Amino acid sequence: MSHHVPEGLPGELKHYIGGQLVDSVSGKTFDVLDPVSNTPYVTAAAGQAEDVDRAVAAARTAFAEGPWPRLVPRARARVLNKIADAVEAQDARLAELETFDTGLPITQALGQAQRAAENFRFFADLVVAQADDTYQVPGRQVNYVHRKPVGVAGLITPWNTPFMLESWKLAPALASGCTVVLKPAEFTPLSASLWAAIFADAGLPDGVFNLVNGFGEEAGDALVKHPDVPLISFTGESTTGQTIFRNCATGLKGMSMELGGKSPAIVFADADLDAALDSTLFGVFSLNGERCTAGSRILVERPIYDEFCERYAERARNIVVGDPHDPATEVGALVHPEHYDKVMRYVELGKSEGRLLAGGGRPSGVDSRNYVAPTVFADVAPDARIFQEEIFGPVVALTPFDTEAEALALANGVKYGLAAYLWTSNLERAHTFAQSVEAGMVWLNSHNVRDLRTPFGGVKASGLGQEGGYRSLDFYTHQQAIHVSLGPVHTARFGSVRKGQS
Repeated sequence: MSHHVPEGLPGELKHYIGGQLVDSVSGKTFDVLDPVSNTPYVTAAAGQAEDVDRAVAAARTAFAEGPWPRLVPRARARVLNKIADAVEAQDARLAELETFDTGLPITQALGQAQRAAENFRFFADLVVAQADDTYQVPGRQVNYVHRKPVGVAGLITPWNTPFMLESWKLAPALASGCTVVLKPAEFTPLSASLWAAIFADAGLPDGVFNLVNGFGEEAGDALVKHPDVPLISFTGESTTGQTIFRNCATGLKGMSMELGGKSPAIVFADADLDAALDSTLFGVFSLNGERCTAGSRILVERPIYDEFCERYAERARNIVVGDPHDPATEVGALVHPEHYDKVMRYVELGKSEGRLLAGGGRPSGVDSRNYVAPTVFADVAPDARIFQEEIFGPVVALTPFDTEAEALALANGVKYGLAAYLWTSNLERAHTFAQSVEAGMVWLNSHNVRDLRTPFGGVKASGLGQEGGYRSLDFYTHQQAIHVSLGPVHTARFGSVRKGQS
């Protein structure tokens, strides 16, 4: 397996606080591995509570005294569009760094860079177009909504598509006029280090964007608990989400959380089978299977089950696993040896819980760690751990069903509820089934194709709140109701009659 190392890698990754690149106060650092060689390629500053304090203080000053929250929307939109231009202009470099740091295939990393630019462009448009409600009570009152940014937003992002997911939070937070402290995932801090220069060049004032590297238990924890951070937006794993939820309670903080998933893809016998195969293969094996919306449980109607399993497994065995920087690669290296170990534990478990049709270990001819061949288990029972638990890798469970009611029970029979994918040519069934699925998002006869205007989020263990479009701006702003009287106000006159009088 060849190993591509990008030119011009930094020697160290620092925090970015108040417009300056700085080390941790304590001087602590941690090693960052690249997922192909599993050797450290850079050290990053390990943020502690005191580093978070400095970052929040800078963000708080920029919010309380700086120009950013006070700019008219068009002025903020101009900066956001410059950011989008800069991301687009260096998309190839971004993708190269992202692939090196995450193990994502280069073609998919390039798509993520382009989506990051679109996120900034989209929220630049939205904040200019935003309208708020006014209500009239004729002759008596005008009531209107005054919108203002909440303050310092704490953004905690995962390692699976880091740059794109950072943009997804940064764009609406900045568009709204908030200032931010970003804590990127410790496995993948490389692409996040590019934001500082991109933002400074675009004219974002110092202190509006701050970045603290470090571990969730240290830097993330301090950010969540900080009294001057009224908002936390988190994307990541459900048990971490529970911890953050508990820690936000003390400060009664606003929270937006997009957590794990075990999303079903339901394939009925009347589906376009070729399209369903293409889509369900892509839906779980793209991004190395490290995606929260992965369709990792495929429920197939009995009459087509055997054919589906056979054709699915044949395609899975044919997927190109290899060097993430090779454009031919479809599945790259998993992000980190710890994560590889977790995925392989599930693969071994699956061998006793299902019938192995493809994969089951490292691909042939690959001896380096972190590579997992696309793995397909059939006949998986609904109480199996590989059916119930999020694996977050290139592993899929296939299960047959006989009736629509059984398909719905199987689809809903897990703790998660992020996405669902439905394949059928029956229009009535498509809608009624989709509306009954416990999922925040349903795709009919397609895979995860995002429309940025629509709500994004999950139910049950998959999250809290929704982002996307105006809902994202709602999260980062207070909507203050202001009531104006237009005439004499008739009020009961308490205490107007002197005592002793009838």
